[in-house]
Amino acid sequence: MARPVVGIIGNMSILNETYRVHAGGLMNSEAVAQVAECLPLIIPSDPHFVAVDDLLEQCDGFLLTGGRPNVHPSEYGEEETPAHGAFDRCRDAITLPLIRACVERGQPFLGVCRGFQEVNVAMGGTLYPEIRDLPGRMNHRMPPDGTLEEKFALRHHVRFAADGVFARLMGAEEVMTNTLHGQGIKDPGARVVVDGWAEDGTPEALYVKDAPGFTLSVQWHPEFNAVNDPVSRPLFRAFGEAVHAWAARGAVPVRRRA
Repeated sequence: MARPVVGIIGNMSILNETYRVHAGGLMNSEAVAQVAECLPLIIPSDPHFVAVDDLLEQCDGFLLTGGRPNVHPSEYGEEETPAHGAFDRCRDAITLPLIRACVERGQPFLGVCRGFQEVNVAMGGTLYPEIRDLPGRMNHRMPPDGTLEEKFALRHHVRFAADGVFARLMGAEEVMTNTLHGQGIKDPGARVVVDGWAEDGTPEALYVKDAPGFTLSVQWHPEFNAVNDPVSRPLFRAFGEAVHAWAARGAVPVRRRA
């Protein structure tokens, strides 16, 4: 029996200074294939090549990956500043309507880092351009030097709401996670429930209230060592179960726009 398909949102990168590629990161494919037990399919997140309606029909679920470019602040009603960093407007054009459609349809997605921020923006929320500049906040950015293991090392605790969605999933109200992000949630979007926080109060886990499908999203990177990590494994396993359930009952037909 064919495995359900998880569309992995790709990021545009430049190889050898001139060659443009859409890439998804090996760790994302490993987590989807080995823990969620689904077929990973990298999506070129560019509306010139793909349409949201087609993605909804071809994929059973979506992994909203991390990425260096940030969501453009115009998507949440703010002006662009140097602090907002680099952008990928093509990815914005795919992921934001994709998230809203998945919420409506009950189609499962898992948001990671930028994907976590995209979920908040898609639901009407806003972002801080640079967490480390806020009073009392720690530096959540990836260490500039070191091995891959050192960059993705566990660096802070995340506290979940007592008896909340994440606490029940993890079997614990506090876990250790990595941290590799610059931006973060300022105002939660409509129906966005922040269910976990770093030690400095930075939102780290969310879900969409009353959504009919799986909408769990995290600010850290659970794809690293997902097979063995006691925090990453249950998250990807639960996501996989939701994707399998969606595939088993058959996709909801897409309402085509006129």
